Amino acid sequence: MHAKDVLVDAYGRIQEEVHAVVDGLSPDDLNARLDDQANSITWLVWHLTRVQDDHVADAFGLKQIWQSQDWADRFDLGLPRRDTGYGHTPQKVAKVRVDSGDLLLGYYDAVHEQSLTCLRDLRAGDLDRVVDENWSPPVTLGVRLVSVVSDDLQHVGQAAFVRGILRNR
Repeated sequence: MHAKDVLVDAYGRIQEEVHAVVDGLSPDDLNARLDDQANSITWLVWHLTRVQDDHVADAFGLKQIWQSQDWADRFDLGLPRRDTGYGHTPQKVAKVRVDSGDLLLGYYDAVHEQSLTCLRDLRAGDLDRVVDENWSPPVTLGVRLVSVVSDDLQHVGQAAFVRGILRNR
């Protein structure tokens, strides 16, 4: 198995979990916060998608789906267009709301498709290419792609936890 095949599988697992968390939930459940400091399922899925969109697009020199396919306008969150949710205050978390899970899944699936296109074209040597020199040591493409997997799986797991609590109330 090649490294790109492992990455394609990992990103596919994120998509499966995102769909499992969002499917069948009402807007009230998607937007619910367990307390005023907590993240909603909507915020968690939006944020993990924004991170994947931002990081993969940057690493491959592409435009973010958020902007290039007008998802920013569709969501109409009243946040800066480049916002990924990093460092959001509880007040900003509260701004990230949807009227339907279809909006979340549509954006996630569009980002996932761009990510898969990039991953399928990878060659082993590509993973060593430095994509971010703002860190010491500099971040390679391989490290960035695994970082996205880690971040996304953590957030979708958090969303699954929130779903479980909401369903058991």
